[in-house]
Amino acid sequence: MIKLTRLNGIEFLLNHTQIQIIESIPESKVVLTNKDYYIVKEPFEEIIDKIIEFDARVADKESYLKAKRRLAEMAEQNDER
Repeated sequence: MIKLTRLNGIEFLLNHTQIQIIESIPESKVVLTNKDYYIVKEPFEEIIDKIIEFDARVADKESYLKAKRRLAEMAEQNDER
């Protein structure tokens, strides 16, 4: 699932496997396979990036968690300086 933001600022999670089409109008209109749709703040390029990142995390969860821990450790070390 990916986190998106409605125009009123409310965030929600969307099952990205249900997305049929994304239109730029200039906001993004995310149309689902059941024909429901959401108008969201994120540009469609960002939505695609979120989908790719989510799928990569699912496909290689162990590597993702290791990388996330390394980034947290690096941030912690920078904060100590």
